[in-house]
Amino acid sequence: MELRIDWDKGLLESDGKEYSIDTSEAFDIISDAYLKIGWQNKQVYSYTWMGRPIIQSPEDMVRVQELIYKVKPDFIIETGIAHGGSLIYYAGLLKAMGNGGKVLGVDIDIRQHNRIAMEKHELMDGIIMYEGSSTDADIIADMFYKIKSHPKGNPVVMVLLDACHTKEHSLKELELYSKFVTPGSYVISCDGGIMERVATLPNAVKAEPDWATNNPKAAAEEFVKNNDNFVIENVDFEFNEGNVKTWHSYWQGGVIKRIK
Repeated sequence: MELRIDWDKGLLESDGKEYSIDTSEAFDIISDAYLKIGWQNKQVYSYTWMGRPIIQSPEDMVRVQELIYKVKPDFIIETGIAHGGSLIYYAGLLKAMGNGGKVLGVDIDIRQHNRIAMEKHELMDGIIMYEGSSTDADIIADMFYKIKSHPKGNPVVMVLLDACHTKEHSLKELELYSKFVTPGSYVISCDGGIMERVATLPNAVKAEPDWATNNPKAAAEEFVKNNDNFVIENVDFEFNEGNVKTWHSYWQGGVIKRIK
């Protein structure tokens, strides 16, 4: 793909076609390039949230905040903890909403320095961490117990799956964790959108050619095909006075809503 911007004329040229720069089409083309170049430069490794590395796209964090505030979950489950920044982010949102909600996080390897830093954090009282596979039956059973023991009786649950990103593992997680998700809430199969985008890039950082099909987005598509309680949702913006229509996301195609 070739790109050229003529600021004097207000035109974007992409592969021989011209677009006015004040259109959603032009923004989509530039955003696609931004995501790919950001991947190549490990841009998402440059952010923290309240002192902890978050390793997430800012676009995804702001957009998922909109979903969280709309759904107002009592529990948020996240598979894949890494440095813990996203757990802190979600715990802060739940605390700000004042519903006493908890974030449950699981990772196959919680490194000691990350655990120590998390345990000292101001928001740790809203977080429970599990070390082990995200598909471990005992961990999942304990999560079910904690959720079912909530005094509300039927708590609202939202899930973000951000552990191993193969299609096989992502599909297994969807099958297991979709059982937690309450009607009207979401399970997000993270990072399939960016994996699909960069799979065919020349010299893409850490990317593999099979990512075009072996990713969480592909798992999401197969999951909803076999589960009519769920649909992949192209999320509408809560507020929009501009031309942008698309959530330009690492998670594109992986936002799944439980409709019944």
